[in-house]
Amino acid sequence: MYLHANAKLGLAGRLALVRAVEDGLSLRAAAAAFSVSPATAHRWWHRWLEAGEEARRTLSCLFDRSSRPHRSPRQLAPELEQAICACRRETGWGPRLVAGATGFAHSTVWQVLRRAGISRAPRAAKEPANRYEWPCPGDLLHMDVCSYARFLRPGHRVTGDRRGSGNWPSRRAHLGYDYAHAIVDDHSRLAYVELHDDEKAATVTGFVERALAFFAEHGIVARRVMTDNAFAYVKNRSPRTARPPRHPPSQNRALPAAHERKGGALPPDDGARVGLRPQLPLTSTSQPSPATLARPLALPPVWRTRISRFRLPGFGC
Repeated sequence: MYLHANAKLGLAGRLALVRAVEDGLSLRAAAAAFSVSPATAHRWWHRWLEAGEEARRTLSCLFDRSSRPHRSPRQLAPELEQAICACRRETGWGPRLVAGATGFAHSTVWQVLRRAGISRAPRAAKEPANRYEWPCPGDLLHMDVCSYARFLRPGHRVTGDRRGSGNWPSRRAHLGYDYAHAIVDDHSRLAYVELHDDEKAATVTGFVERALAFFAEHGIVARRVMTDNAFAYVKNRSPRTARPPRHPPSQNRALPAAHERKGGALPPDDGARVGLRPQLPLTSTSQPSPATLARPLALPPVWRTRISRFRLPGFGC
């Protein structure tokens, strides 16, 4: 039911008003009793009298009527509205471009398109989501961890009571979180969940072993397990197998004992090419700078004197 913004009475109040008039109350007395004007009481009473049995049974005679005028002399002619709508359908332009093409005001074009129901382009139909599902149980198990905050009582969003929320002592206290470790089968949606007080309380090895045993009891043999690389799984302290060294030892054979040097001494037939390299200088050589380049570019004192005595006519004395 549409109700005007300034309506004093709702549907129940209007029905009670006409019932009071039927019981013998005058229109002025009924208007005073329901805090409305006599004209309002007169309107609802006469609408009730003029209505039929079906309208009285459904109370449709007490509904608000549209405020749209019966005649609009300044409204565009139907053929002009059809031209605006045709331009909109052919070009797909908005109201401003259609207004420039047809010569009408932007507000007029917008109202015409709104009445015709084509002010907005229809949205393209979205394709249904392509949801994958493995064909057999156990083909893929999803492993995930979720955190849920602990609280003593529900907040104002549930209770609607905001009083005393700032003075609630447990509001400032950290109640912690509960971590749910779960493994869900992709095909059957069978899940195994463990609830812990700490994110690292459950080791990955123990949790996976208990989950696999649970699925085995239900006749599901796991073939693949996929995780979301959560912190609890990546940084867990559960025992792991030793990784192979990043740089394996060389496969070359060791030199015989006769070819090995003792005491770091050089062989006697080293020649002139073997020896210590001379040390490089630690201090860098001087680099060209503005101070070193200004000396050769400087003019002799004689030339500076001759230039200072030279004056052009009209430029100083």
